[in-house]
Amino acid sequence: MTNQMRNNVEGGIFLVLFCLTIPAANWMIGNVGSTCVPNGPCLLPVAPGLLAPSGVLMIGAALVLRDLVQRRLGIEYGIAAIVAGAALSAGFAPRSLVIASAAAFLLSELVDFVVYTPLARRRLVLAVVASSMVGLVVDSLVFLWLAFGSLDFLAGQIVGKTWMVLLAIPLVAYLRRRDLKLGLSPA
Repeated sequence: MTNQMRNNVEGGIFLVLFCLTIPAANWMIGNVGSTCVPNGPCLLPVAPGLLAPSGVLMIGAALVLRDLVQRRLGIEYGIAAIVAGAALSAGFAPRSLVIASAAAFLLSELVDFVVYTPLARRRLVLAVVASSMVGLVVDSLVFLWLAFGSLDFLAGQIVGKTWMVLLAIPLVAYLRRRDLKLGLSPA
């Protein structure tokens, strides 16, 4: 397999996974959790004594996947993935949740994009972690305020998304090492 084919195949996989995280997150908020708040989200424990809306895990993964889409397919695909992920969410949740999710998602992913892009060529792991951390804070603030009119679950949102970013670091580091070994370059 040529380097370009490998980039395209991996990028396509990252793109599909990324686009699926948003509707999955919106579906999870209403259907998965240890506790469901009446007229509110279903919650998962993310740390001892700390709960977050259950979609938090998918959004943490989305932040990392968007960076990998950009790395493999280019900036244009990264931006298109943001729009596609937001649009796909419309079929999986109540309108108010979709609007909050889309607004938070678009804003946080664009912030993620701005942080990731200048760092990615030389410091991939740092770029993914830094951009994801900034993006997850923005996403949490915007989503919670628009969806629920409250920041009650802010700490849980940040911790839950951070877990997903931390879990992704070994994969990102592996991809970076493998790319260098194979002479692969980002898109």
